[in-house]
Amino acid sequence: MRIVFFLIAIAAFVLDYITKRWIVNNMKINEQFSVIGDFFLITSHRNRGAAFGILQEQRVFFIIITIVILVGILWYAHIMREKGSKTLLVGLALVLGGALGNFIDRVRFGEVVDFFKFNFGSYTFPIFNIADSAIVIGVGLILLDTLLEVRREKKGQVTVKHEE
Repeated sequence: MRIVFFLIAIAAFVLDYITKRWIVNNMKINEQFSVIGDFFLITSHRNRGAAFGILQEQRVFFIIITIVILVGILWYAHIMREKGSKTLLVGLALVLGGALGNFIDRVRFGEVVDFFKFNFGSYTFPIFNIADSAIVIGVGLILLDTLLEVRREKKGQVTVKHEE
């Protein structure tokens, strides 16, 4: 699973990198085109903050926090490589690849390239990118694995209680 872990992280990172470079090289900032009417647009946007544009202009803070997170993910994945479920390891790999993608943008350019824009009536969801998507899916898988682990532990405890 170790090779697969790194392949998933690399795939998320590379897909993020390629799409961001395409946006930068082919679209002007704030330029957009429709994919599905006004609901889904590709929009060239830059974000100097975190998710949903919070904490704008905190580049050093984000770099430090991301380094800590990247090291933590690698450390935890190393510990869990034998006993961790595939769901957990895939989740960690996606978070790693996504975090690395946004980290590289922040270090190189001081901002992150975002481009997926969704409108729900008059509400516009904050613009995001492949790295953000990988992080959200990865965190979702980690949470799912945690819930499944709790369930497995409860079933194990119930079985033990019945055997007594």
